[in-house]
Amino acid sequence: MVLATVTLIPMALPLAILLASIMTFGNLAENHELVAMKSAGMSLPKIMASLIVFVTSICIGAFFFSNNVLPVVNLKMGSLLYDIREAKPALNIQPDVFYNGIDGYDIRIEKKDEDQQTVHNILIYDHTAGIGNNKVVMAKWGTMKMSTNKQYLIFTMYDGNVYEEMADNGQLRPSRPMVYNNFKQQTVYFDLSSFKFSRTNEELFKNNYEMLDMKQLKYSADSISRVLDKSKIKFAHEITESYYSTPKILRRGIIVHAAIPNALQSRMAVLDAATNLARNAKQFIEADSRDFDSMQEDISRRRIEMQFKFTFPIACLILFFIGAPFGAIIKKGGLGLPVVVSALFFMLYYVITIVGKKSAIEGVMSVPFGMWMPSMIFFPFGIFFTYKATMDSALFDRDAYSNFFNKLAKVFRKVK
Repeated sequence: MVLATVTLIPMALPLAILLASIMTFGNLAENHELVAMKSAGMSLPKIMASLIVFVTSICIGAFFFSNNVLPVVNLKMGSLLYDIREAKPALNIQPDVFYNGIDGYDIRIEKKDEDQQTVHNILIYDHTAGIGNNKVVMAKWGTMKMSTNKQYLIFTMYDGNVYEEMADNGQLRPSRPMVYNNFKQQTVYFDLSSFKFSRTNEELFKNNYEMLDMKQLKYSADSISRVLDKSKIKFAHEITESYYSTPKILRRGIIVHAAIPNALQSRMAVLDAATNLARNAKQFIEADSRDFDSMQEDISRRRIEMQFKFTFPIACLILFFIGAPFGAIIKKGGLGLPVVVSALFFMLYYVITIVGKKSAIEGVMSVPFGMWMPSMIFFPFGIFFTYKATMDSALFDRDAYSNFFNKLAKVFRKVK
């Protein structure tokens, strides 16, 4: 949970900066403190100067966080999550259900008493020899409990039988003897070491793009690109030589024609050969195309991750330049309107980010354009809000916009 929380910082930090800037300058404007500072000769950029330095330092820290810390956290969380998924569930033997959670055994009980230890009509298939159901244990009743160190499940059975088919050197014979034993009491220890939570070596997960820094991402993307280029060259050579080489098709036609004297049959045979070649070529192209698409997607994801390490801190800075002047304009602090405005801006930013990322992965647009598209869209908003707040312009004043459009209409009439 702690590691997963750390991975949410790239999503939470831009929203936090946006909300904090709107609330801070909204409170200053609502309490007329901005008016007091402006009347003392301080402009809005000067008022924002110290916060700009502070937010810039946060953005620099965000870059080092995304490049140095986030890959390590993703590595540890990914390996831990994999081990949790692979871990066996707790031991739970239910009545009338074959339980195969213990390696080498299938266990079935017909009834379990309220003490959860006494069981009845026990059936155990022993597969530990690796040659099938050669050993079966049956008992009328028994008890099961864990050892004190939780390493073993102790099955104590009463009034039972053991059936075992004999084998020579691990090979069952068509005709073989069977050993039959009965017992009044027998204790079996089941090893539960496979239920212990074990950790996988983290080195096995290091090639995932989310677990690499800038240098490793660049090296990995370039390596896959070289492999992709070589694969395409090899594909072009093979498809030309094996399927679309005219001399080979002609040679096949000549051979068929020589073997079959009838002209119609010869022509049909040539058409069948060409059809088979086309069908095989199609399958060959489809298989290699899937491989090429997979490699290209791996390259795109690595390049997207490289761009993200820059777009993440820049987004924090742009959202600050949107939030601070917007708070000064709306003159509202607290957790009311600022939260609503922040949520709307951030949802728009997040949707554009997702669209740009998916478009870059699918090759609809280039990786740099797809990743920088949200910043390019929001940057003019930051300039506009900063200008309006600096000039003390009324952002939501209907008369101001009406006068602007009237002047614009006059200009168009004069031009006409």
